[in-house]
Amino acid sequence: MDYAIQDPRPDYSATTSYTADWADLLRQAAPMTFWRGPLHAITDVFTAAGFRLAVISEPQPDPAARELYPDDFHSLSTRMCFPFFVLKVPPATGSAE
Repeated sequence: MDYAIQDPRPDYSATTSYTADWADLLRQAAPMTFWRGPLHAITDVFTAAGFRLAVISEPQPDPAARELYPDDFHSLSTRMCFPFFVLKVPPATGSAE
């Protein structure tokens, strides 16, 4: 299900989840749960838990995928993808010793 092209388009500010069955390497159904929410809701959870955001990225497919998946490469390289977050634990400000 492509979230960005649904009609009507879901409320961006709502936090929702859905589960879809994906086939694993053995072609067995594996339930995958996805969460959707606005960027600020996602980052707020990280910072409230004490993490510091180091990087937010939306990686592009490897250029070699153009030859391996010629029918899908354009879609993979031009649509929204999964964001990746690099989180760091801030250094402790005091010592318990």
